[in-house]
Amino acid sequence: MSAAAWIALALLAIGLRRLALGYGPTPYRMLFRHEAAYVEAAADAMFPPGGEIPESGVEAGIPAHVDRYLEAMPARQRLLIHALFLLMEQVTLFFPAPGWGGWRRFSSLTPEQRIASLEGWRSSRMFPRRLVFLALRSLLTMGYFSCPSVLRAMEVAPLEIKTPVVEADLLYPRAGRPKSEIAFGPDDVTGLLEEPLPPDAPLHPEYRG
Repeated sequence: MSAAAWIALALLAIGLRRLALGYGPTPYRMLFRHEAAYVEAAADAMFPPGGEIPESGVEAGIPAHVDRYLEAMPARQRLLIHALFLLMEQVTLFFPAPGWGGWRRFSSLTPEQRIASLEGWRSSRMFPRRLVFLALRSLLTMGYFSCPSVLRAMEVAPLEIKTPVVEADLLYPRAGRPKSEIAFGPDDVTGLLEEPLPPDAPLHPEYRG
């Protein structure tokens, strides 16, 4: 075998190792192992522990939210998200993070290097890089602000609202249900709420600590 062939095989082995090896198992349904490692690393880089809101990105459940989001997406859009994660995990080979070993895949960088890498994408002079960062930030931010404890810390968790029963509820069932499933009678009518909820009203059960 020629020297060129040996070099090609060595480069192929290095490429395969970088792309597929060294990742642990994933508990998620839609995220591949390399994607789970990337999303966890990027979530804590974008929302690090010890900030104004105590929960980090991983503690707030961003990876699980992204996994559910992928499952609900059409196949074409899901493919684009998979491509985004693959790109951002491996693109440090071409846009390395500062410091030693900045060319390693994103999930193998130090926390400081991950933050610097994302900042490089956010503030890049290249519009496509900023656009890619915006797509990533939007996806991770949706997951972060879906966490009840994050909303409680921001004091924007929804309050518990006892839904009133009005005359229209006697005429129409819930959306998509037959008329035979109308659940209320004349004695159930309460009328519209006349007073706004006070700021100290109980939180919605799903958002209580």
